[in-house]
Amino acid sequence: MSFVAYEELVKEGDTAILSLGHGSMVAVRVQRGAQTQTRHGVLRHSVDLIGRPFGSKVICSRGGWVYVLHPTPELWTLNLPHRTQILYSTDIALLTMMLELRPGSVVCESGTGSGSVSHAIIRSIAPTGHLHTVEFHQQRADKAREEFQEHRVGRWVTVHTQDVCHSGFGVRHVADAIFLDIPSPWEAVGHAWDALKVEGVWGTCQGAAWDAVVEWRCGHLCHTVAVARPLLA
Repeated sequence: MSFVAYEELVKEGDTAILSLGHGSMVAVRVQRGAQTQTRHGVLRHSVDLIGRPFGSKVICSRGGWVYVLHPTPELWTLNLPHRTQILYSTDIALLTMMLELRPGSVVCESGTGSGSVSHAIIRSIAPTGHLHTVEFHQQRADKAREEFQEHRVGRWVTVHTQDVCHSGFGVRHVADAIFLDIPSPWEAVGHAWDALKVEGVWGTCQGAAWDAVVEWRCGHLCHTVAVARPLLA
């Protein structure tokens, strides 16, 4: 199982999304011998999950059922453990379009946070691109690395543990796109410029109160500045 390539059967170590009913889902790490309690009863991983095709309808111990879904960045966004506030799929779709992401793109991102945007970026740039994501908080950075490996996307991402406003992205003139989701993005503008290729694109996620500041700072470095209001749903 990988978040960037569909596989038919559930295997030990996979992340599966259990659909329990309308608007109710949960992500589980599939482990031999483990059990997951649901409102429909118990799911035994060895018997009920491992070896079954993704998309299967599985009967639980109380007679209710769940659907076992293949993970995607969109489903992960709805089920991930929140370490920070996150962007959701509607805004992420706008982001990936405006940053012109495609297979082979090199992207720099800060901060990593809960990894919602990171997973979507990785899917967009695989199999030949790479994401450099910066997170200053050690625990969050370590957890993100762990999840990227569990989701089998680690080859496409490097997690840097540092403050992007002081230390930058750790790379120079390689990025096709930059995304900043930090409290003071204008403090990282110089580092973003250093990381970008000549014709790179960069974006930031901030409230409307900061649009004028960000637009003014970016206008001194960029050919074109466009401001889009995220939903932040």
